[in-house]
Amino acid sequence: MKQISVLIKPASSLCNIRCKYCFYANVSALREVRSFGKMTSEVAEKMITNIFQDLADGDVLTLAFQGGEPTLAGLSYFEHIVALVAAQVKQIDVHYAIQTNGMVINEQWCRFLKVNNFLVGLSIDGHPLYHDLNRIDPKGSGTFHRVMLTKQLFDTYDIDYNVLCVLTAPLAKEAKKVFQFIQKEQISYIQFIPCLSDLDTTEVSNYVLTPKGFSVFYHQLLTDWLAALEEGQAISIKLFDDIINLLVAKRVTSCGMLGNCQVQYVIEADGSVYPCDFYVLDDYRMGYIQDETLGQLFTQKNAKRFICEKPKLAETCQTCPFLSMCRGGCKRMKDAMYVDQDGDCGYAALLHEFLPQIDHILATIEEQY
Repeated sequence: MKQISVLIKPASSLCNIRCKYCFYANVSALREVRSFGKMTSEVAEKMITNIFQDLADGDVLTLAFQGGEPTLAGLSYFEHIVALVAAQVKQIDVHYAIQTNGMVINEQWCRFLKVNNFLVGLSIDGHPLYHDLNRIDPKGSGTFHRVMLTKQLFDTYDIDYNVLCVLTAPLAKEAKKVFQFIQKEQISYIQFIPCLSDLDTTEVSNYVLTPKGFSVFYHQLLTDWLAALEEGQAISIKLFDDIINLLVAKRVTSCGMLGNCQVQYVIEADGSVYPCDFYVLDDYRMGYIQDETLGQLFTQKNAKRFICEKPKLAETCQTCPFLSMCRGGCKRMKDAMYVDQDGDCGYAALLHEFLPQIDHILATIEEQY
């Protein structure tokens, strides 16, 4: 049984808000074509056909939609995708996911997401002040209130969703406030995404997370999370879940966690395919999904080059007790959460705190369930 995940950008880099730290705005600006517009029905049909070519009965397929802002492709686009999948003859277990800023979600969207069992990632930056500072609309106004209305709709319609929070350098200093917000809003699942520097920059902006900031944030977050756990409140923090899965279940649940890049199959709106969401660049284009299957694209030289490109490990890593469960981590995240210029590693600092408590954590969780 194969398990394949595909990340689709149906509206390319188009977006209806202007986040100050948007990494994909930077990535798309480095291409010859900044935006490929919205995916046509013809490309969508050939995409689904060729994705299914490499699958067999019983396989598992996850179709995840991201942007830009994927909802700008329109609800009819997603209805068409679901219909195309349903028309396939092979018996494939298909899962759907979408990441959204929540700006256009209404009751019609919610009914569709619920009926088709979409897992939704809703972007909320962990605190009203910091959200409105960075996640602004084209007129420069904050979007927090509008996104919270979407969260209320998700709760009303019992949508399966988690919160995606971009962890900027300023927000990293406010872990306690962030956790209080999580508790107040009864958020059960949250993922913190390190804010990255632009690919082509030599200067570090005030938004970019550093290993020191990562360490400070997760030290406080772990403290508050453990206290809540003791009181019977189990909140899923993605990174904590990933560490537990790796050590206990021996499963890798986060790309790049062991320092090895894998081809992710990122499909842009024109059908072009890339190996990683961080590197949707002309130099890494593997081909077009309307022309080849995923299996054929995997054999392209750009796919092999991407997998083989590994940055040199820092000297600190060579003697790190966690080397075997990290190996330098994700190459795109290295400046945000791993080893800094002083040789200090934010991720190692977290593991030093987390690992000695893992048995107690597991026992506490087991008691509650």
